[in-house]
Amino acid sequence: MKHKKFCLVFLIGLMILYLSGCSDSAVSNQSQTGGNPTYPITSDVFTTRQRTIVLGSGPFGPDTIFPYEISKFKQNGYGTWSYGAGIDAGKQLDIMPAGYNSASVTNTAKLLHFFTMTDMHLVDKESPAQSIFAGYKGSNSASYSPVMLYTTHVLDAAVQTVNAIHKQIPFDYGLFLGDATNNTQYNELRWYIDVLDGKLITPGSGNHAGADTIDYQKPYKAAGLDKTIPWCQVPGNHDQFWQGAFPMSDSLRQACIGENILAFGLIPDNPIEYVGAIDGRTPYGDIMGVGPVGNFSTPPKVFAADPNRRSLSRQEWMSEFFNTSSNPAGHGFNQTNINNNFSCYSFEPKSNIPLRIIMLDDLENANSSTLPTAQGFLDQARYDWLISELDKGQSEGKLMIIAAHAPIGVAPSSSPVGWSTSSYISDTELINILHKYPNFILWLAGHRHYNAVTSFKSQDNTHPEQGFWEIETSSLRDFPQQFRTFDIIRNSDNTISIITTDVDPAVREGSPASISRFYGAAAQQLFLNPVPYMPVGSFNGEFVKQLSPEMQAKIQNYGTPIGR
Repeated sequence: MKHKKFCLVFLIGLMILYLSGCSDSAVSNQSQTGGNPTYPITSDVFTTRQRTIVLGSGPFGPDTIFPYEISKFKQNGYGTWSYGAGIDAGKQLDIMPAGYNSASVTNTAKLLHFFTMTDMHLVDKESPAQSIFAGYKGSNSASYSPVMLYTTHVLDAAVQTVNAIHKQIPFDYGLFLGDATNNTQYNELRWYIDVLDGKLITPGSGNHAGADTIDYQKPYKAAGLDKTIPWCQVPGNHDQFWQGAFPMSDSLRQACIGENILAFGLIPDNPIEYVGAIDGRTPYGDIMGVGPVGNFSTPPKVFAADPNRRSLSRQEWMSEFFNTSSNPAGHGFNQTNINNNFSCYSFEPKSNIPLRIIMLDDLENANSSTLPTAQGFLDQARYDWLISELDKGQSEGKLMIIAAHAPIGVAPSSSPVGWSTSSYISDTELINILHKYPNFILWLAGHRHYNAVTSFKSQDNTHPEQGFWEIETSSLRDFPQQFRTFDIIRNSDNTISIITTDVDPAVREGSPASISRFYGAAAQQLFLNPVPYMPVGSFNGEFVKQLSPEMQAKIQNYGTPIGR
């Protein structure tokens, strides 16, 4: 009975973690950090299996106030949320053979425990080259949301939450699925890496207006990811393109580092508009320099130019991951990646487990004829590399996971988050090819900013092992602002279970990250983004995968027995 009880506890995820050593205030003792605050999370950490954050019900929408009218949120009922019951969808058998009965099947051994985090969008809100104009009155929360004031703080809280879970059940790895930055900028990427490294964060730019008085502008000491957790990275479209969609032209690069707010025409025949910037001297991040060019007698400016806003090429972006104090150096990239300007690689997270993770850059490139776009894409070089990796993993008897930014098979090519028609291979063709690799178990993705699970059942009923799962992780920027944990489990019948859990970053009341949660709820109520699994936006479950007879025979001796 004791063993069965432990298995049950493991299946339903992490219980409440009572952690010691956290301050009771939203800001720590600054004497230990050179006068700079830290923002410790609350001492109790929950996953969405125990407690969910339930968004307030409407009626909501953009009719009452605009998203930039932050001071009016509370009085108009925006930003409301409450705690709700935990969720667990249980075993999901969509890709298993007809008639499969899991009633007597138990989780036997742990193969891998990791987390995914994606679409952090660390944003230089004072840059003269963001796209605030496309969202501050509604429509596009990716261009403007009040959450952009606190993007580094949310990442810091999420990292601390990972650390808290790690103390209870150690993670083998962390996988970051792209869009670390919002606008390809050097300072955005440095904030990202420095938060993970636990460095001093100065979240403003230019002349650092408001750094002494405004909470989201104050320098602070990030906690840093536990040094025993290695983490790896794939690029996102915002890491490579202006606002995630347009190649960085010379004029756009110059706009980033200058003081003149960018004038941009998003749609042909529409007025050219100044894109706007945030006034960091103001508590609510007032917007300045936004609107049609004809409304201004002189071009608007930010307070100061800043060379640290420079846009990074893909090679420069990869190179920056070697300037780190967390592990491993390069965070997956090596010098060959940089020399060849090729941002795909693979690795085996545990030397004693036959499992390979394929980190795939599956985004549009600057040579496409269909830009602007933020769609999924493979050129021939990346496709050929992927097939080589899949062939190698299959021949060596390795389970395989693909981690990428863009998902496959979930949106039409007409969608801005679909698969590009200019790709060397369509996602439908790619899915058909993936079905030929029975050791392929899981596609991980971000990009769409919400949690989703898609089953790809085998096209051959006599070979159910050719099915696989796709699991998407939500953005830390938009509601529900979560990351995911994963456990790859060997079962008593030598099937594989993928147990996944959404996690809300723990936040202490009054902290910048808690304000971000309030703003994130308000933004969802204003923009009404199409988020599934509402009102919590979360989906937890155990996703079962059949293995080939050959792999069943091989895998039966692997893993850490559950109960140890």
